[in-house]
Amino acid sequence: MKWKPGPTAARLAMPLVTGLAATWRLEVLHADRLAAAPRGAPRVILLWHETLLPLLWAHRHMGVHILASEARDGRYLMDYAGRLGYGTIAGSVTRGGLKAMFRALKELKAGATVAFATDGPRGPRRQVKPGGLLMATRAGCVVIPVFAGARAAWRLKSWDRFLVPKPFARVRVVYGHPLRLDPQDPEVNAGVKEVEAQLAQLEREIAWPSGAGAPTD
Repeated sequence: MKWKPGPTAARLAMPLVTGLAATWRLEVLHADRLAAAPRGAPRVILLWHETLLPLLWAHRHMGVHILASEARDGRYLMDYAGRLGYGTIAGSVTRGGLKAMFRALKELKAGATVAFATDGPRGPRRQVKPGGLLMATRAGCVVIPVFAGARAAWRLKSWDRFLVPKPFARVRVVYGHPLRLDPQDPEVNAGVKEVEAQLAQLEREIAWPSGAGAPTD
């Protein structure tokens, strides 16, 4: 039987996660790419679901909005993200999707930065879903891919091989080139390919000389 934490266990885990994250040695590469959009202009940040934990920590108290599933795991995530200063939008492709997309679009049109785990919430792993790109097209904003890796980390036995950097690990966050989508491509096919290519390149870019970008136990 697969154990899933209840509300009490989840609440107890939050300070433990914060304590762990506070020990990480964070390095940020190409932060200028995140700032490329004019001040107050909307941005969509796209990431792989597996990198969610270090990226939540790296972007805390920056006014970013995130999309999280209405399932139980997603509610725990929204609770924790709210404590870190995020705006939260309940919903995903599989639960509350249409409502969530309308809310995300509203935030983008108001000038917000909205982050999407583009292969979440259930995969397939590392396959870009078009939702975040479609929102960027509707809002006329830039898309910025972001990747994170750790010099020493655990990987959970989950569909995405969720990344948990070890205590005092060096954690790197790297931003891709801002991307503006072609409004004449209603299926955002070119955007999907470009984001997948950029995320693959960012993973190669942050690898340490040993090649161990995010080792497992």
